[in-house]
Amino acid sequence: MAEIVIDQTPPVLQGPTEKEKKYDRQLRLWAANGQAALESANILLINSGAGTVGVETLKNLVLPGIGKFVIVDDAVVNDADLGVNFFLDESCLGRSRSECCTKLLLELNPEVHGYWYPKNEEELDLRHVLDSSGPFTLIMYTNPIRQDNLATIETYASQHQTPVVCIHSAGFYSYFRFSLHGTFPIVDTHPEVEKTTDLRLLQPWPELSAFANGMAKGIDTLDDHEHGHLPYVVILLHFLEQWRRSHDGKNPTAPKEKREFGKLVLSGSRTNNPEGGEENFQEAVEAINKNIKKPELEPGLEEVFNHHVSSEAERKSSFWIIARAVNHFYQKHGCLPLPGSLPDMKAQSSVYVKLQSIYKEKARKDAREVLESVRQIDGGEHVNPTEVDLFCKNARFVKLINAKLEKSDLVQIFNAEKVNDEAAEAMKIETGGAFSLPLSNFFIYLALKATTHDPTATASEIMSTVTQLVPQAAGYERMGHIAQEVARAGGGELHNISALTGGMVAQEQPMSGTAVMMVDPEQLSTAK
Repeated sequence: MAEIVIDQTPPVLQGPTEKEKKYDRQLRLWAANGQAALESANILLINSGAGTVGVETLKNLVLPGIGKFVIVDDAVVNDADLGVNFFLDESCLGRSRSECCTKLLLELNPEVHGYWYPKNEEELDLRHVLDSSGPFTLIMYTNPIRQDNLATIETYASQHQTPVVCIHSAGFYSYFRFSLHGTFPIVDTHPEVEKTTDLRLLQPWPELSAFANGMAKGIDTLDDHEHGHLPYVVILLHFLEQWRRSHDGKNPTAPKEKREFGKLVLSGSRTNNPEGGEENFQEAVEAINKNIKKPELEPGLEEVFNHHVSSEAERKSSFWIIARAVNHFYQKHGCLPLPGSLPDMKAQSSVYVKLQSIYKEKARKDAREVLESVRQIDGGEHVNPTEVDLFCKNARFVKLINAKLEKSDLVQIFNAEKVNDEAAEAMKIETGGAFSLPLSNFFIYLALKATTHDPTATASEIMSTVTQLVPQAAGYERMGHIAQEVARAGGGELHNISALTGGMVAQEQPMSGTAVMMVDPEQLSTAK
């Protein structure tokens, strides 16, 4: 009797692991691949000045579970630090700021590893840290920073094509900027789900064609239940064959042809089906525009295929090796590797599962073919097959980001922002009566950038540096006011401004441009 009860007991359902519970929200946001990338990250923070905004940024990366971080900071904790940095307390006075911050940050997440430099009061050697603790996924530094350290960072980042984030917080102002040394490829771009569907209706492979033909064979003799549950993939493939027979083998790719083809599809539905309306035929018509079209490359992927790999770092990169193999696949077959996903549709469960398995098996077959090409490329023997699978799945929306702000770019940005400011001023736009529409924050960026190496610069010194970067800025009264405010801050940080900025930096993706945050001191009395 006991054996019978045991046999009848359903298997225990496997619930989420402790790790999945811990990171539940972020797994919903960036999925397992994103979490794996986060956990493999090795992040370097070169901290200087008041040192608050850098630690606050790191806090927001430690909590979601980066793999490892290193803090480089040769400052010794003093009384001023206790007033602006929540990761320091009185027990830290006179001790290494990097060590104290590291230990308190690690208390937030025991799965993260953290290290600090310098140790044992030795002289800080940033080059040694970069060589001994790398390679780094991301380098962050806070202003003000020594020119020799900045030069060391730039050299390392150029050699390894490592993204660099500059973070600057002073008084009520702050900004952060990502610099990408060379091209920065992104494979998992998280496109909208409805855009990722690739049913390959105009280029069906033998297994799909055989399945569709078998399902649609004698379509007019199917009973009402079977007819009303034909997957729309089968319906479209069936009527595409009919269309081609009467149109010299051509597909209905023009708008007018698609409308006519939709009418042909609807003509096959049964209006007197006792089980209700045939939603599957309506689904088929709605899927025509998205799925019956000539294959074409997205601009981002086209840029990847046309990119000339020149640097040694790119030649060794698994991304570019896989991209080359995928391009070979595209040139050979006239289409990208199949992603393998199948959208929901009205169908019998057994039929849908069978159709789903056909798409998944084709995706695996395409990925294996790409992997074989990868192995034939110099350096491809070391590429992880998981990377190939991920690239093939997301190939359509892979893209490059190019972002390195040059001095000439500053002038162009200034001119564009000036036009926007003048237009806003002419329109006299008000936002709820409390504040007038703020003029360009680009002025703030210029003023803060002028204190990159000297936080105690006077207003006149700031204006002198700004006009060297953007000569046109000298004629704006507001630029002078902002220079005075930055000079008044003297490099001091307000914890709430730095904490908010750190959260923004940690959540941002590397991209072209600069984000500037401002709380206007002149408007504090009217703020609510």
